[in-house]
Amino acid sequence: MNDMAGETFDIDRMPRGGPDASWLDRLLETDRPEYLDRDDVDDLKRRVVRSLDRGGRILGHHEMFARLALAEVADVPDPNILELGSGHGGVARALVKLHPTAQVTATDIEPTSVAAIAAGDLGSHPRVTVREMDATAIDAPDGGYDLAVFAQSFHHLPPRQAVRVFAEGTRVAHKLLIIDLPRLSAPVHVVQLVCLLPFAVVFPVMHDGLISALRAYSPSALRALARYADPTITVEVRKSAFNIRGRPQLAVAYRETG
Repeated sequence: MNDMAGETFDIDRMPRGGPDASWLDRLLETDRPEYLDRDDVDDLKRRVVRSLDRGGRILGHHEMFARLALAEVADVPDPNILELGSGHGGVARALVKLHPTAQVTATDIEPTSVAAIAAGDLGSHPRVTVREMDATAIDAPDGGYDLAVFAQSFHHLPPRQAVRVFAEGTRVAHKLLIIDLPRLSAPVHVVQLVCLLPFAVVFPVMHDGLISALRAYSPSALRALARYADPTITVEVRKSAFNIRGRPQLAVAYRETG
């Protein structure tokens, strides 16, 4: 429990649509795990990871996310960037490709993903460090990074763990950038489910995508999570320009000082 605006607030029961979510939005939530969240379907999990990496390269998602991150540190000559939930390493790879002096620490909580990144080109890159790390308990000193970026993975976390990411991300970095799926309106969710549910049975990445959409956090939810973590954390929520590569929701969090 925590006190927010004079009211008792149970973060564990907060809807993904935020404290002001409609009844239909609350109904459209799910606790069903994605293949990426399970340890008993390794083959399906690897297929999803490969599909996400391939799709990210073809559609330009990796580069788009990297450019969004670099825009947040445009005034820093040699930025030190921490990537949380690196997964396949696509964003980290794009970061060092697009910026000639950026230092990138690519991390993930899953040992298999970390080992795969370390065994590839990033493992020997002079400006990349690959580490196994939990985004809710970051092993780094206060203010050690200019930016922490968490791309397309925040929705995997239940509210209490999401709170820890806000607390830890803004502790170790001057800014925390969360790039994730926007939470669709409830009627659009219903239409999406009706149209795409049959394909989710056949395509593992579609299965995870539908669940991801139902677990995405709304702007009001993100602000509530950050406020619960620390009232001094400010969150700016916005959407990037729409293009063929999609329109992710961006949340920039930082601690007020002075």
